[in-house]
Amino acid sequence: MPQNYSLEKLDAIAGGDESFIQLLVDTFLQEIPPDLDSMQEAINSGNHKMAYQYAHKMKPNLDMFGIDLLDQIAAMEKWSATDRPVALIKPQMDEIFTTLTTVINDLKADFK
Repeated sequence: MPQNYSLEKLDAIAGGDESFIQLLVDTFLQEIPPDLDSMQEAINSGNHKMAYQYAHKMKPNLDMFGIDLLDQIAAMEKWSATDRPVALIKPQMDEIFTTLTTVINDLKADFK
């Protein structure tokens, strides 16, 4: 089964310290779900500024966990700088939400 995340960068940072990796996973699982919900709420309510802030905040975690959503996050940030309708960013938001929900579930299963 293909994984939607990679621990390669975490391993490099942690230098084999499994407790540090567990701490980073725990932090991801604490921060990303509420940020994802808040970003989705901001988008649905047309709050471009808040959507940008949550998208931007997620980028380092996505990169660190090797989650391939940086193009979608960049599109979200670009959209946030405009007054364009929500419908234009909905496909990217759906992909972000679906992928991160899968990653969250995978991490919970892999790091009990």
